[in-house]
Amino acid sequence: MFTGIIEALGSIAAIEKRGGDMRLQVNSATLPMAEVKLGDSIATNGVCLTVVSLLNNGFWADVSNETLSLSSFANAKVGQVVNLERAMLASSRLDGHIVSGHVDGLGQIVNCASDARSIRLSIEAPANLAHYIATKGSICVDGVSLTVNRVEGSVFELNIVPHTAAQTIIQHYRAGTAVNLEVDLLARYLERLLQAKQPVRNGISMATLADNGFLRARK
Repeated sequence: MFTGIIEALGSIAAIEKRGGDMRLQVNSATLPMAEVKLGDSIATNGVCLTVVSLLNNGFWADVSNETLSLSSFANAKVGQVVNLERAMLASSRLDGHIVSGHVDGLGQIVNCASDARSIRLSIEAPANLAHYIATKGSICVDGVSLTVNRVEGSVFELNIVPHTAAQTIIQHYRAGTAVNLEVDLLARYLERLLQAKQPVRNGISMATLADNGFLRARK
């Protein structure tokens, strides 16, 4: 599990095709590699990767076809800068939100504009993920825990403060950039629990929540 608070930036140093899928070498000058062991999980642009080989300043990890089908790694390039976060400890402070590192799909930057010292991002989510995204809810974008400001259809808006932009690859986003999205874990499980009681054909509605006791009736 992760928090969505980026620890370091790294870069893709090598890409190897392996039996139909891929192995990546990721280097970082600032990730504390002395504390990383074989088998550890490192979120790389929000994708939970398992360390299969250690280097002085980086690691190798395998990327399965399932991951390639859902993430931006299908178009990864040598030299590409990536967000990095090691798995959280049970004793860690949860500064962001609960992130699994299991990417749900790709979004696309629709608009990127300055707002005082912040950056306003508009991102279009795939239709099958849009109903999980709620105003003032949490979403993970390329491994970064962010709060949703506004939702209109499948497009949602984020405000990026200067510190977050400077410490992540968000500073490089432009219109058309593809980003890895992981929706709120609680929303996915809530929908699954409701489906066990009755079919949910068009996502979770306010009526469905009320019928299943998740909303209090107004007095």
